Amino acid sequence: MNLHKSVSNKPASRLAVLGPLTVAVVALGLAGCANDPNKRAKIGGGVGAVVGAVIGNSVSDARGAPIVGAVVGAIAGGAVGNYMDKQQRELEQQLAEEARNNELQIVRLSDDALKIGIASDVSFDLGSATLRPDALSTYGKIANILATYDKTIVHVVGHTDTSGSAEFNQTLSVNRAASVGSYLAQSGLNAARVREEGRGERELLVRTADNVKEARNRRVDIVLKPVVEGNEQAAWTPPPYLGG
Repeated sequence: MNLHKSVSNKPASRLAVLGPLTVAVVALGLAGCANDPNKRAKIGGGVGAVVGAVIGNSVSDARGAPIVGAVVGAIAGGAVGNYMDKQQRELEQQLAEEARNNELQIVRLSDDALKIGIASDVSFDLGSATLRPDALSTYGKIANILATYDKTIVHVVGHTDTSGSAEFNQTLSVNRAASVGSYLAQSGLNAARVREEGRGERELLVRTADNVKEARNRRVDIVLKPVVEGNEQAAWTPPPYLGG
């Protein structure tokens, strides 16, 4: 069951105008720089901006639907590690108190992705998908940092324990992911970068029998995947297995 939320409902036919539009914009840039001694740098910057826009408009989501205007640039392959290192350091600095209180954990995944694992008990009351008022400050901090590092796609993944039915837990995990994604957007994060998904009780951190209220399994993971030049599509694919 694919529960990813589509970022854009704009038709794929919109992509057809990008070719002529790109040519027109570059041509205008060349004309404007004809007598400018710095024209080479300006032309390069202009072409880079247009290419970045085209890349953003040609990427599709996990279901193959085009994502229009979602990405305006990408990270050169050799710079990805430094970019994600810097983002991780800032997250660790700004969220140090929450980490000390065991409210969240920041870890590096494969392919330079980052995961912020947030305890669900910190975010939600039992059985609820409404964010607790005392959790808003933490999510606000996260949104502010992620807004600065705009070359990552933000995957919000909800999880539950095994208490209750699988159907109930699946719906609850979807709704919790949606609540977090919506609040991140309200706090200044570009909603076009956010993907929301619920995985119910399928990816447990702690293996238990059915109908066990294991707090560590009730969580929300925020996975940050870098948009890498030449492999932009990979940033939009769902994160790998996030269980223990």
